[in-house]
Amino acid sequence: MAESSKGCGVRRREMLGALGAGAAASVGGCLRRARSIAGWESMERVSLRIKTLPADADPYALHTARALTSWYQAAGIDAQVVPVSEEELLRQVLLSKDFDIFLIRTATIQRDPDIFYPLLHSRFADARGRQNPFGYTDLDVDEWLERQRRATGERRREIVAELQRSIARSQPFTVIGFPDEIRAARRANYTNWRSANLRAPQGYLTLKRGGEGPSETNEANAGDEEAVLRVVGTDRRATENLNPLSVEYRRSGVLTGLLYDSLGRVTSEGTTPWLAASWAFSETGDDPRAAVRLRSGQTWHDGEPLTAEDIAFTYALLADTSLGSSEGQDGETAAETRVPAPRFQGRSGLVEDVQAAESDVAVFRFRDCSPRVATRAFTVPILPKHVWQARTGPASISGIEVGSATEALVTNNIPPVGSGPLRFVQNTPRESLVLETTGNHFLFDERDAGEREVVGPPEFDRLEIQVVGSDDAAVGVVAEGDADVTGTPVGADTVPRIGRTGGLELLVNRSAAPYIVGYNTQIPPLTNPRFRHTLARLVDRSHIAADVFNGYARPAVSLLEGTEWVPDDLRWDGTDPVTPFLGTEGELNIPQVRSEFRNAGFQYEAEKLVRMT
Repeated sequence: MAESSKGCGVRRREMLGALGAGAAASVGGCLRRARSIAGWESMERVSLRIKTLPADADPYALHTARALTSWYQAAGIDAQVVPVSEEELLRQVLLSKDFDIFLIRTATIQRDPDIFYPLLHSRFADARGRQNPFGYTDLDVDEWLERQRRATGERRREIVAELQRSIARSQPFTVIGFPDEIRAARRANYTNWRSANLRAPQGYLTLKRGGEGPSETNEANAGDEEAVLRVVGTDRRATENLNPLSVEYRRSGVLTGLLYDSLGRVTSEGTTPWLAASWAFSETGDDPRAAVRLRSGQTWHDGEPLTAEDIAFTYALLADTSLGSSEGQDGETAAETRVPAPRFQGRSGLVEDVQAAESDVAVFRFRDCSPRVATRAFTVPILPKHVWQARTGPASISGIEVGSATEALVTNNIPPVGSGPLRFVQNTPRESLVLETTGNHFLFDERDAGEREVVGPPEFDRLEIQVVGSDDAAVGVVAEGDADVTGTPVGADTVPRIGRTGGLELLVNRSAAPYIVGYNTQIPPLTNPRFRHTLARLVDRSHIAADVFNGYARPAVSLLEGTEWVPDDLRWDGTDPVTPFLGTEGELNIPQVRSEFRNAGFQYEAEKLVRMT
């Protein structure tokens, strides 16, 4: 019996019943106090929505989300899967942060510990784009992130190990695993399919002509000697949008990477010069500087010269796509009106400023990083000033300004004007895209041939992209000889067909693009790290790898799984050493699950997980 200090003795059930019936008179002057007590005891069932892609876009994501939902429901959570198109999902997660949980396959990630900096640092908690979509904040993690940027050698390895342990405990996201990338390729026209990395732009440039039997040509190619590389895929977005700054239209950036050059490219040995002929670092004070010299005589696809002014412009645009055009309006400062490019903010954020010292020399000043980390900033696409400086105004529809985005962020950028080894020819939205090689690119300059040990000029003249509706249809196009390769990975259920079809080669490669479950850590109950930790323990990743991916996936604990950076105590060894599954062979141990959630501060009512509100 609840006894008040003023003698208002009312049983709890009677009091709540009176409130529910509105019988205020029966409890007289105790009403206000009763409401207060009821408010303290208000309970709400835990409800979570998992947003992911529909089956036609990514059947593995949907099947995995459904598996998670069944485990959540068994744990007493009101869980539901919400399929959303990829464009809309990226918009809701990366721009508006309108989600509880998302499950998606990420873009290919660099195998460097600094990937965690833009992904988890608190400074990006309210930013738009791929940096910190979880809204995650943790002072200890911030400190590890900053210290690893300055440390070297064994000390950096120790810091990165501590950083990963903190992430594994607090679970801003859960790594499901790394799926194998499966493709079908014809042996007739090109060789070396197994050695070409088709996850990177340069992979397409290393393909060698030749193959088994007579060369096959499509109808458009018949009658001339033009060499065509025919690619079929299921992602329609590249036929509609070629804006390298777009968040919702870009997954891998392979095609825009063929259209636009960057100063450097990522190799197994780190970042090496690409559009840049060389760079030299110097340190004055605490932060590094670099003088970057461009290759001589480079031009844009429209014939305009490519200079250091374009380099300086690109980094200024990435930092603020409005270039300060709204400064002073309504008394706002440049910092308040800044509209950074979300897709590259993690890398461009390393740069303090860039000045064009000479027509072919740009001087960079960096902040809060070592020279090794600073070179990551050299991997963003360089944009032509004479095209993009007209796109710094507010985005509009029929002349009416909408939202805070700039035209640079929302333009489809067709036709694109880049400097890469391929240039735009034509597109049919949602159906096809055609690019062709340009002989003006430095890859065709024989004077540089001695410096290019791996990547040379492409051995094809045109690249034709065809879009179909499913993985099975894509494999069928290659099997019938109407394409050379499936550009987007296909599902494991197509493996038997690829294996049975003569002239096809089955390509299975380990990917660096994992499936992850991301949590919105800014909304309850996902603000509670122990709750997220327990959610991670509801997921049987071995079961998912076997049953959803048919064995074509590797469960993982860290995004750096498979690299030297993962300490022994975080390596997958048949189970997760930090968040092991609360059950066996896909079946949850319900009493143990309930105990874990109670330890996290939650309760059960009628077998439903509830929390105070």
